[in-house]
Amino acid sequence: MIPSNEPLDVLGLGVIAVDDLIFVESYPPPDAKVQVVHRERHCGGLTATALVTAARLGCRCAYAGALGYDDLSQFAFEALEKEQIDLSHLVRKHAARPVCSTVIIDEARKTRNVFFDLNGAVGADDRFPLEALIRDVRVLFVDHLGVSGMIRASRIARAAGIAVVADFESNESAEFLELLGLVDHLIVSRDFAARLTGRSDPSFAVKQLWDSNKKVVVVTCGHDGCWYLGEEVESEPAHQPAFRVEALDTTGCGDVFHGAYVSGLIQELDLPKRVRYASAVAALKATHAGGQQGIPNRSAVEEFLKGKSSNEFQDTSPRP
Repeated sequence: MIPSNEPLDVLGLGVIAVDDLIFVESYPPPDAKVQVVHRERHCGGLTATALVTAARLGCRCAYAGALGYDDLSQFAFEALEKEQIDLSHLVRKHAARPVCSTVIIDEARKTRNVFFDLNGAVGADDRFPLEALIRDVRVLFVDHLGVSGMIRASRIARAAGIAVVADFESNESAEFLELLGLVDHLIVSRDFAARLTGRSDPSFAVKQLWDSNKKVVVVTCGHDGCWYLGEEVESEPAHQPAFRVEALDTTGCGDVFHGAYVSGLIQELDLPKRVRYASAVAALKATHAGGQQGIPNRSAVEEFLKGKSSNEFQDTSPRP
């Protein structure tokens, strides 16, 4: 574990999940019996996977959300600790646990269905981490689990001039719009962007989600790449194509994109390079099973990008 007195690049507060991956030859119709090819258990979740990605790419990361004392919490704790993520600011609660997910992976079509259980998952705490810790990091990473705690932390970060990067999959909280307004680096999937804007066109969604409070808006679209708008590009959204890879499992690719984007921000890459870098990391992850197992390190990403043109499309259809 990274010593807690070292300065942190990234502080995350939200979703940690334990994912049970079940591989089948093809996803069954209703009332069918299907033989399992094999199964695996991995740590996953929006914030956890983003932190693991950023850590493997050289960032100093910490998690300060909540976990419990159950077996799933211990599994997640050990997985994050193995990735050298600082857990000294973790909040322990007896009733808390990670999100528990079952992921059915269709090996023939390279698709997956995710069944998640939120019972006991609490995310950001309303009182922690301490304000001094938030003010001393370079990036605050938030999601939609524990919205009131996310709002508190985001207010502190924005007041201190710290970047707030978000990964959202739900807008059901009554406080969500307030949290959305505090985020200055917004990265969401095409499906969630459509839910927020009422339109499926990602370029339109980027423009609708952009406002004077944002520095960057990105809408990820799997095999169609992503569209983005920011202070460093023209007034119209730019497009980053996806890279061509032989995808095995796209679970967590969107979360990996977020973590790689954060790494690019820490590296001070300009926006087009930052988005291209994140796209490459997500593509490399898709070549391995599990939300975190295939996340590459920095040297692997740099080697992958050598000689690559930005218009190389991915030949599969991973979901963001």
